[in-house]
Amino acid sequence: MLTSPAVLVRIQRIAVKPGKRALHDLVTLPDKKPVIAYGPPGRSAVTGHVATVFGCTGFLGRYLVAKLAKAGTQVIIPYRDEDEKRHLKVMGDLGQIVSMEWDIRNEHQIEECVRHSDIVYNLVGREYETKNFDFRSVNAIGAGRIAGVSAKSGVPRFVHVSHLNASADSPSQFYRAKAEGEALVKDAFPTATIVRPGTLFGYEDKLLTNMPVWPIWWKLNDAQTKIRPVHVMDVAQALTNLISIPSLPRTLSLPGPSTLTYEYLLDLISTLTYNPPSRAPVLPKKVALLLAKLGQNIWWPALSPDEVERRYIDDVETPGDWDVVGVEPDEIENHAITYVRRYRSAVNYVRPIVLPPRPAATVTE
Repeated sequence: MLTSPAVLVRIQRIAVKPGKRALHDLVTLPDKKPVIAYGPPGRSAVTGHVATVFGCTGFLGRYLVAKLAKAGTQVIIPYRDEDEKRHLKVMGDLGQIVSMEWDIRNEHQIEECVRHSDIVYNLVGREYETKNFDFRSVNAIGAGRIAGVSAKSGVPRFVHVSHLNASADSPSQFYRAKAEGEALVKDAFPTATIVRPGTLFGYEDKLLTNMPVWPIWWKLNDAQTKIRPVHVMDVAQALTNLISIPSLPRTLSLPGPSTLTYEYLLDLISTLTYNPPSRAPVLPKKVALLLAKLGQNIWWPALSPDEVERRYIDDVETPGDWDVVGVEPDEIENHAITYVRRYRSAVNYVRPIVLPPRPAATVTE
């Protein structure tokens, strides 16, 4: 049955009629400027916020952009490569995703990316070195530069994503650079929020999707290294929730809910995929470092010598601050099959999910 034009107009007016606003729709920023949300819930709403996400094309960045845009926040996505940011454009409604080209060494471009934002997220990080960028230039100096430009531009809030194991006296250059980056960010932006997540897992991760392919590299240290893996979606939701908190000048630790060894994770993947355990030998550390150095000259990006060093470092046992951000982290067993099912054979593809017993030493918060 056809609908008359008059009825269609009436339906459109009802659909766009704004509802009553309440106190929870008003957020006062640290600079006393109000942010007012309006519209129906969802990607067509308007939260009133404008966020810049540096590192938006990375693993964590794409999920943060999706969650911010879905809530109705306008997101500025600085990019280096045109092809790396195309999938982000469709994550929000028309006009919500604004892309801007930038370079981490160009302060003018950084200023253009943050000039209209009331919150800036810095997710930029590099786990391996290249001829153009080493650990310190990206994770430390670059982070301090972004924070300094944001402070000069009058940005009310700054969120810097570091790492759970960031330490100035760590044997890993990556962890030392992360600790220096935190210090530089705090010097440039004293009220910044430092977020320290654990090892991330999810789609396109370098944990669950890498273990079935290169188990030999995860057997370093006899696979007894302890990590606290956390779902990337949980961390993205935690960062999204920070936008509703006017100011949080502190360091937040976001580890996974359990402490697990690489041995257990290899066993978990073997059990889920119905593939026999790997027979790869356990390489001595000196041999692994030598192979990593040779691999960098043959194929890039290969396992770096610093990443070999990190395979011998346990994640710090610090309490999580998930209650502050209103998120309850999920266990890795609840999601692992989603990311490793593709390693099953055709015969085993639809077989039931079986989990291995957890070791007695597992610590669960």
